[in-house]
Amino acid sequence: MAADWNRGHGSVQDMLDAENKRLTDNLAVKVSRLKSLAYDIDRDADDQNDYLDSMDNNFMSTTGLLSGSVKRFSTMLRSGRDNRRIICFVTIGLVVFFFLLYYAVNRMRR
Repeated sequence: MAADWNRGHGSVQDMLDAENKRLTDNLAVKVSRLKSLAYDIDRDADDQNDYLDSMDNNFMSTTGLLSGSVKRFSTMLRSGRDNRRIICFVTIGLVVFFFLLYYAVNRMRR
């Protein structure tokens, strides 16, 4: 009777071992997926940080360009009456040009 009990106990033990092995393998696959996902997230975050750094550099250079243009424009405004007259005519000319361009584009659409 003891031999039957040990044989039955052994088969239960084998079933539990097989179930544990299956669950361990399943857990290993899930951990591997999570590790791969974490690596992809890290790589994506690094790429986005590099992109943002390059955008920051571009904005800084644009800011420098615009501040230089504003300085030149301010200098030209302060330089005298003739320059103010030229700026006024250029501004009026640009406004008229854009209105004519708008009119032409709308006319072509019809």
